[in-house]
Amino acid sequence: MDAIETTALTKHFGHRESPLHRPGHRPMGAIRALEDLSIAVREGEIFGFLGPNGAGKSTTIRLLLGFLHPTRGSGSVLGLDIVRDSVAIRGRVGYLPGGIALYDSLSGARLLDYLGELTGRPSTRRAELLDRLELSSRTLDRPVRDYSRGMRQKIGIIQALQHDPELAILDEPTEGLDPLMQRSFYAILDDLKAAGRTIFFSSHVLSEVERVCDRVAIVRRGQLVALQEVASLLEHRKRNVELRAGDGDAPVLDGVAGVSGLARTADGRIVCQLEGDVGPFLAAIAGHRITDLTIEPAHLEEAFLELYEDVEPEDGATPDVPAATVAGAAR
Repeated sequence: MDAIETTALTKHFGHRESPLHRPGHRPMGAIRALEDLSIAVREGEIFGFLGPNGAGKSTTIRLLLGFLHPTRGSGSVLGLDIVRDSVAIRGRVGYLPGGIALYDSLSGARLLDYLGELTGRPSTRRAELLDRLELSSRTLDRPVRDYSRGMRQKIGIIQALQHDPELAILDEPTEGLDPLMQRSFYAILDDLKAAGRTIFFSSHVLSEVERVCDRVAIVRRGQLVALQEVASLLEHRKRNVELRAGDGDAPVLDGVAGVSGLARTADGRIVCQLEGDVGPFLAAIAGHRITDLTIEPAHLEEAFLELYEDVEPEDGATPDVPAATVAGAAR
């Protein structure tokens, strides 16, 4: 069983769907937040859900948790229907909303107790998470209104994971965390994956998606534009190459498989782009006196930009709807 599955999941705002709807048709006056999303998230994987602000990421999450009902299409979470079984889903899933809203009058400890009680499950991971994210008992005794942005984000992460959910849905989880805490958080995700838990990881931070995710879905203006293993997505990205050869010993790179954009700079460097297998390129420069060589590694950023280049938002495109509070997620 897949942890999450959607089939043609769609959400329009501002216009009631016509019974004569045709696939791909956008009703007059409708704001298309999500259109025909079909994905399957495997149990035990860290699945990245990637796109800029307004692409439909948070709308998708709210559909999965039952805070919104789809215009059409269907979905299941842990084998439960997202419309009929939304309360049961929220009881089994750990959820960190983007732009988390907390009860400022409560202490950190009381807030974690309250949110833990709403899940109906024991907070078996809380002590471990507090230690790894460096939240002391003294800090937890203070009211949340005194917390920094980073401390609030730590509380959000802990409340989502403290009951050891089989599926965690995390929306922009590292916002406000410093680099050391980000590293600790990534290690927590690695351990959860090793324990067989599933993570649905929504973000627009490309480097962290590349760092932690097994597969990634990329959405643009509410539509799925890529769904691949991260390694596979990177495999075909173009890498920038610079080399400098000894006088009179420049390799011939014209026509070499994978090489494009070949040029020579004023100071004698050869620059090009390299796609796919680097073997033919390395064979072409073998035996030449190369004094300097730089091959930039492929990054998810290049893949993302290729999918988004020359695309302007449509008139009427919408940012995601306002975030739900954490307390609402557990009800």
